Amino acid sequence: MSPPGKLAHVVDVVAVPQRARGAAMPSSSTLLIVGPALIWGSSFLFIAEGLKAAAPMGITFTRMLIGFAVLSCFPGSRAPIQRDDRAKVAVLAVVWLAFPMSMFPFAEQHVSSALTGMLNAATPLFTAIVAAIIARRLPTPAAWVALAVGLAGAVVIALPSLTGGNDLLGIGLILAALASYGLALNLARPLQQRNGALPIIWRAVGLATLLVAPFGARPAVDAHWTIGPVLALLALGGLGTGIANVLAATSAGRNGATRASSMAYLMPAISLVLGVVVRNEHVELISVLGGAICVLGAWLLARAAAQ
Repeated sequence: MSPPGKLAHVVDVVAVPQRARGAAMPSSSTLLIVGPALIWGSSFLFIAEGLKAAAPMGITFTRMLIGFAVLSCFPGSRAPIQRDDRAKVAVLAVVWLAFPMSMFPFAEQHVSSALTGMLNAATPLFTAIVAAIIARRLPTPAAWVALAVGLAGAVVIALPSLTGGNDLLGIGLILAALASYGLALNLARPLQQRNGALPIIWRAVGLATLLVAPFGARPAVDAHWTIGPVLALLALGGLGTGIANVLAATSAGRNGATRASSMAYLMPAISLVLGVVVRNEHVELISVLGGAICVLGAWLLARAAAQ
């Protein structure tokens, strides 16, 4: 984890709108990809730990509240945003935060944290599909091949679960969340470029907290909190809901939504190792193979987008 001073410097940098800065430093670009991947790759473990104490919506509400509190510590979060972007921030609060982050705890009641993380490798595929729809332009032949490979990988990941109703429900919830992320990354890019990431994410997290409060406040209060779940939720909220979203929005603004979603390359390996080592989760070999295929598809998609 970065020292507080260094972390504050990073967040202050990403709070500045794209138009007010020169080209991003290479080291910053690397951080914008690797940082969210490490944090979100670990978040599925934190969700699984949190489920030991609280119901799914209690986890979602608690992480939102913690994330909002952490981002509120940075003065740049309260910088004004353009009036025309306020409604779009409200949409972002739903499609990037309230909806997908409500889906994952429910999904992990049926599937392992490792499998959840591996399926997140499909995020760049959903992001590219949404980008093509927004641009009203069909993908290139190379992009079609990449999409086919990636989607095939997602199917292979889910193969061991196709015969189990509960597992299939969990996978469906995860895929719905990933489709929502695909829309959110495309929406976040122009918002970040005009206003900076920190003011946008701070407002979106605050609104998302209000949206989930009617469903999650009571389960959070009634939860049986112990030290393990408390620490997991502090990390999930402060890092996963707060810092990682700011970094990801900045990456979308600087590098484009599809490239920003390449953080999903690293997430399957991180979630797989943590799930197996920390929680002794069993993952079928064919699902691991599917995760590798999915990452290959995302990598091919990034190459196609760069051409």
